[in-house]
Amino acid sequence: MHNKINGSVILITGGAGFIGSYVVEELMRYSPKRIIIIDNLIRGSLENIKDFIQHPSIQFIEGDIRDTTLLDKYFVGVDYIFHMAALRINACAANPRDGFDVMVKSTFEIAELCVKHKIKKVVYSSSASVYGLAQQFPTPETNNPYDNQTFYGGAKLWGEQLFRSYKFMHGLDYVALRYFNVYGPRMDTDGKYTEVMIRWLDCISEGTQPAIFGNGSTTMDFVYVKDIARANVAALTSDVTDEEFNIGNCEETSLLQLLEAILEVNESTLQPIFKEENSINPVSRRLADNRKANRLLHFTPETDLRTGLSKLSKWYFQKKNITVNSL
Repeated sequence: MHNKINGSVILITGGAGFIGSYVVEELMRYSPKRIIIIDNLIRGSLENIKDFIQHPSIQFIEGDIRDTTLLDKYFVGVDYIFHMAALRINACAANPRDGFDVMVKSTFEIAELCVKHKIKKVVYSSSASVYGLAQQFPTPETNNPYDNQTFYGGAKLWGEQLFRSYKFMHGLDYVALRYFNVYGPRMDTDGKYTEVMIRWLDCISEGTQPAIFGNGSTTMDFVYVKDIARANVAALTSDVTDEEFNIGNCEETSLLQLLEAILEVNESTLQPIFKEENSINPVSRRLADNRKANRLLHFTPETDLRTGLSKLSKWYFQKKNITVNSL
């Protein structure tokens, strides 16, 4: 199954990022000749790749995917591409022009370079954001993808359609993976758009009440980052092309349930404080239907939420130099 990876050259945009660094680690298990990581270290970090950056098969390039000349240079001799570099959903809303340059224009340039350099296959990181508020739960890939209201979701869907058109016009093989709510060690702990579970872990470490905005009924489908990495490798090694796949944990968890689970795994007795919602969230539910990925990629998530939260918490407290038992 993994003979495609052995001896191959693979380039990953955003490979020093939260998800990208795990994809690198998963690929390394199958002995590629070289993995080229291109990352501008705005969202990614050297900390994420410190355990393998000195490995002889790893080539790290600090660079921006908006630099087409740089990309052209490092696409030479590459067999496969993982296109993972992106801005966050809130960053796209705050700076749509940056969102266009990174999410749309650069993705087009990457597709062009894939054709020029005869790339064998692209694995494209898409998002459940393409659905907006889905009409079906669990949500299959056939669900109407046009109810999204975000720049980010629109850009991700455009990327999917771009690679589909390049498959039709140029024979470029690709697979698009629609990630649901990804979490795990190496999540951003200090950024402007930090995930809510990191904010709650901050509260546990500080002994302050964790806040829930609204009544906590909004649900998400939380999928552990190592499962996302496994799905990426499955997408590359399969013979499947011209398809999109949901990658979730297939479990609907409300924000209130998520907080209860985080408090439980950390043996915390803190009580939440409920605050008025300060923004309107048009997406109140998320729940993936993974049956297509299971059938065609033989992918099934392996990490349940509590196990994943335990691993996230252990990493977080080690990063903060806090002893969990002392909380």
